[in-house]
Amino acid sequence: MAINGISFGNTILGGSVRNLKAQMADLQNQLTSGKKSTTYSGMGANGGFAIAARAQLSNIAAYTDTMMKINTNIHVANTALQALSDIGTQLQNAALSGSQALNSAGQTAGQQTAVAQFSSVVGILNTQAGDRYIFSGSEIYTQPVASSDLILNGDGAGRAGLKQVISERRQADLGADGLGRIAISSPTATSVAIAEDASPSVYGMKLQSVSSSLTGATVTGPAGTPPAISVDLGATNPADGDTVSFTFNLPDGTSETVQLTASSEAPTPAGSFAIGATPTATAASLNAALTASIGVLASTSLVAASAVQASRDFFGQPPQRVDVTPPATLSTATAAVNGTAADTVQWYTGEEGTGSARATSVVRVDASVTVQYGMRANEDAIRSLMESVALLAAVTTSPTDPNAAGQISALNARVAQNLSVEPGSQNIRDIQVDLANAQTMMKDATARQKLTQATMQNIIDQAENISTDEVASQLLALQTDLQASYQTTAMLSQLSLVNFI
Repeated sequence: MAINGISFGNTILGGSVRNLKAQMADLQNQLTSGKKSTTYSGMGANGGFAIAARAQLSNIAAYTDTMMKINTNIHVANTALQALSDIGTQLQNAALSGSQALNSAGQTAGQQTAVAQFSSVVGILNTQAGDRYIFSGSEIYTQPVASSDLILNGDGAGRAGLKQVISERRQADLGADGLGRIAISSPTATSVAIAEDASPSVYGMKLQSVSSSLTGATVTGPAGTPPAISVDLGATNPADGDTVSFTFNLPDGTSETVQLTASSEAPTPAGSFAIGATPTATAASLNAALTASIGVLASTSLVAASAVQASRDFFGQPPQRVDVTPPATLSTATAAVNGTAADTVQWYTGEEGTGSARATSVVRVDASVTVQYGMRANEDAIRSLMESVALLAAVTTSPTDPNAAGQISALNARVAQNLSVEPGSQNIRDIQVDLANAQTMMKDATARQKLTQATMQNIIDQAENISTDEVASQLLALQTDLQASYQTTAMLSQLSLVNFI
């Protein structure tokens, strides 16, 4: 029979030596790389925790990158908003203290500055952060505002700009005789009546009230359709110093009062009417004085109020135009009509949703946190500033008009008032606060993520990394075991079947 030799590799001792060598190789790799294993399966039960922790770290890195981009956008937006706010402040100061001297173009120095400021405002609102327009709402790749020249002057091919809308509204508000659509008459020899020229009508001055201390006079109204006021002196002349006052509502929501005083002085002082020899003569003087005073009011405050309202109409959405469809001319118009893209410049071309402007750009910055940072150029605070700057830039006044100074004064006063934020109205600061809140939310999210990041990194380190001291100790122990195994192997290698027998 054949006797097979004893193979060392097939012995239990040989297998043990191979295992020891494999363990030593693993420990040497761990000592070199600092890692327990090159695969998660080699990490044992902690491998799953490491995988989950790395996924969370990856999410945090993505959130961090997102927040860096959003903070950049918000920084750009805040710079733009502050520039708009500064322009508003400068414009208000100029309106409050501006000169009324007109240049050959019919504008004051302050208005010429407003032309440049309006171009700046348009440029600011068309600001981009990267490839996105920050004032376009959700339509981030659409320029939100038309050019300043197009807004002011139209396209010359059928689309009206602000200047044309102001001119049309002025004609409609002044009426054919320049008295603000107010008709003055003398129904009887001793009376004077004033009435609106049409009802209903959105144009011209509207009668609000009348008050009188005229001795013996009968005053009625406003009443009727269209509304009218009557002052009948009766059989008695008023006394020296008696007054009658008429208050009118103007198109922009303001009101103005014309007060006339009965006077026996010669010549008759400004703001007065002459007491004649008879009530009939006095009534004629009152009629003339009232006509002149209303004419001045119409040529100053009404013109300014009309321009203010025309600017609101133009920057509204949709814009409003004087409707000349039923009548033949602007001076007999009574209603407004929506301007269309075919006949009126659309100044805002971004997204026009009805929801919150901030909600047009929403981004997740944490597993449970989103921030909103969108803006629209047509938000109330921004649109209001646009209206005021464009208004001053667009209005011109004839240097030869005797009421030019009054027009400019009335216009400046309204612009200054409109730039003062009314309680409850949005202002640019409100938008900045919203953006600051978004930054605060991101700052808080970053703080939480840093804590989570440290915890996850600790889990990964425990699962993947080794202790060099521990591995070195294990290597020494393995070296001892391996040396003993080799010695045993050497002894066994000297054995033979002859010796065994």
